[in-house]
Amino acid sequence: MALRHLAIDIGASSGRAIVGELDETGRLRLTEVHRFENGLVQRGGHLCWDIDALWESVLDGLAAAHERGLTPATVGVDTWGVDFVLLDGSDRRLGEAVGYRDARTQGVREELERTGVLPFSEHYARTGIQYQPFNTAYQLWALKREHPEQLAAARTFLMVPDYLNFLLCGEKANEYTNASTTALVGATSRDWDRELLGRLDLPADIFLPVSMPGCALGHLRPEVARRVGFDAEVVLPATHDTGSAFLAVPARDDRAAFLSSGTWSLLGTELAAPVTSPSSAAANFTNEGGYQARYRYLKNIMGLWMIQCVRRESARPDGSLPTWGELVSAASDAHEQGFRSTVDAEDERFLSPDSMVGEVCAACAEAGQPVPGTTGEVACTVYDSLAADYARTVRQMQEFTGTTFTSVNVVGGGSANAYLNQATANACGLPVYAGPTEGTALGNLIVQMIHAGELADLVSARAAIARSFDIKEVLPHE
Repeated sequence: MALRHLAIDIGASSGRAIVGELDETGRLRLTEVHRFENGLVQRGGHLCWDIDALWESVLDGLAAAHERGLTPATVGVDTWGVDFVLLDGSDRRLGEAVGYRDARTQGVREELERTGVLPFSEHYARTGIQYQPFNTAYQLWALKREHPEQLAAARTFLMVPDYLNFLLCGEKANEYTNASTTALVGATSRDWDRELLGRLDLPADIFLPVSMPGCALGHLRPEVARRVGFDAEVVLPATHDTGSAFLAVPARDDRAAFLSSGTWSLLGTELAAPVTSPSSAAANFTNEGGYQARYRYLKNIMGLWMIQCVRRESARPDGSLPTWGELVSAASDAHEQGFRSTVDAEDERFLSPDSMVGEVCAACAEAGQPVPGTTGEVACTVYDSLAADYARTVRQMQEFTGTTFTSVNVVGGGSANAYLNQATANACGLPVYAGPTEGTALGNLIVQMIHAGELADLVSARAAIARSFDIKEVLPHE
């Protein structure tokens, strides 16, 4: 009888518990057993994650798998990157888990540049991590200014999935793919950059040895096992959701561009060595850690966050929201009627605006372009802007890596968006291979299956994905 495995996959807006197993034909079967909402809440003047609610949702996911008769042998957790918690000497949380969309890091890069503490050119050369205003390094600097007592009392630093793993099994670990997003891990050493920690006046002893995905942490705590009704082994997947998503790409060759399309769009490729040149830094590419110590060379682009906001702002008089399919159809209709406007999807103005629709319209007006007047025209602008950004990013990657890409391979929820897939193929001039939609959970599960000996390696895992799911080919036609 095949083993079952459980992926707890938590994104910025929702989370899922998905059971995976290999059937007798070697195909992967997925069963979603639980889904829950996630989001930022205002606490103490900051945008924070409700970690306690997330933990309860994790437990509910484990219990749901058991109740469905799909009891897993192993469990793996993945989440977004950069955000963290601090624990004191009694393993109690210090303060809130402030989220990356909070404004506390505004001006930190400029302060570090101005004071000479850490010019970004050196920061990038050391870590290979792109500038984002919410980089963990900047968050810790902001915390040190606002709540130095928390850092003084801290004994352990854990990223969000590290903390959930600790609650599950009682073992603490800093997993590599997520640790790399902190901009505190050396690009080539794959370990905490102690000199960098010193420059930022951060307590080095709170950072644990970096652990690689694929290792087992231990079994569920007895109290957790009693709560959910079974015991299981906790295995580290690539705990950063993009790291897991990249694993699920059934690439046809080694010149494939990978696109994880969700709240964020993460477009890149896999490399054996980091690219930390000044030109790469200027273009804001990042070298995040990947499975088997490879590198995810990619760029973070605003992604479907923009359309998620547009949808929330497009409520009908009865309070209902348009479906995703309705937004795609409306964008397609606007395109067919000749509407053409684009914005810079990487502009920080779209990170957390009061109104995304208003910000998109303002950006179009400032650029002298047609201003969207309908929801369909706003959606068309967002999708076309993302596609244009993807094309620009592929061209830059080709320049910096010397690789001529043969395709764009899309995984995640955005892979089901027919309009965006076609716009991407047209803008890039490359075929788009769309699917599977559950890329992150799949990547999480295949690491567990490799650990369990059911899949030999990543090559065989990607082959299993290719034969298990419908991958749509979209050819450029404009």
